[in-house]
Amino acid sequence: MVKLKLGIPKGSLENATVDLFRRAGFNITVSSRSYFPVIDDPEIECMLIRAQEMARYVEDGVLDAGLTGLDWVMETGANVHTVADLVYSKQSFGKVRWVLAVPESSPIRSIADLEGKVIATELVGFTRRLLETHGVKAKVEFSWGATEVKPPVLADAIVEVTETGSSLRANNLRIVETLLESNTQLIANHAAWKDEPRRRKLEDLKMLLEGAINALGKVGLMLNVEASDLKAVLQVLPALKRPTVSQLSEDSWLAVNTILDESTVRTIIPALKKAGAQGIVEYPLNKIVM
Repeated sequence: MVKLKLGIPKGSLENATVDLFRRAGFNITVSSRSYFPVIDDPEIECMLIRAQEMARYVEDGVLDAGLTGLDWVMETGANVHTVADLVYSKQSFGKVRWVLAVPESSPIRSIADLEGKVIATELVGFTRRLLETHGVKAKVEFSWGATEVKPPVLADAIVEVTETGSSLRANNLRIVETLLESNTQLIANHAAWKDEPRRRKLEDLKMLLEGAINALGKVGLMLNVEASDLKAVLQVLPALKRPTVSQLSEDSWLAVNTILDESTVRTIIPALKKAGAQGIVEYPLNKIVM
């Protein structure tokens, strides 16, 4: 049996990734004493790797595949195959932004204003290449962390990742421009992708992980309704595509099954009841496979 060597991002993405795999049907057990998490799939072998280094190890074949951000793939310039875009991050299930930020009082208003300035960032290679494309010469310094506190004493500007912008605002920084939107990707080594058993496993993994993401914030709803009230009930229901309607044992009664946003349930259920629905059941969803 061929095992897929899979890199799990260590650090800020770790918990969100383990939770996503759980929703997809895989239980990953992480120990603080080991960099080799246990997964309940005999065809997968996991290893914890920092997201910043993941693409390089996948490119070199140390790992067959791994999960990391598009930002770090671009930063390293690694030649890897993108299996799937998985839009989730450490705080939310959305994209993150790398932004150019400066102190509120700074005269810098655009990338062009960075000429001769000092910029602190973890994304050094990307930032240098971006400045080159704009014909701007500036000093780009690697930041080991706490990048938000460096302006204006240690840097004129920073290129930093943010989800909500709250940390930047707390440090009296102003966003000048969004330079890159990034999300988590499932990437693979080209040789592993060409290998049929590994490719099949990666395609299955992609389907299940995407299904888990599709189900986030969604719930299933099933109910019974008399045929005479069906039209009124269907007018209340939004649906992923169309509600499923099936006949019950009594000819005059129908069952309706649908999927909707969890946030809408509190208003829809009372409306359904008024429209004639009975036996309304709400249930959680782990995966929606399109």
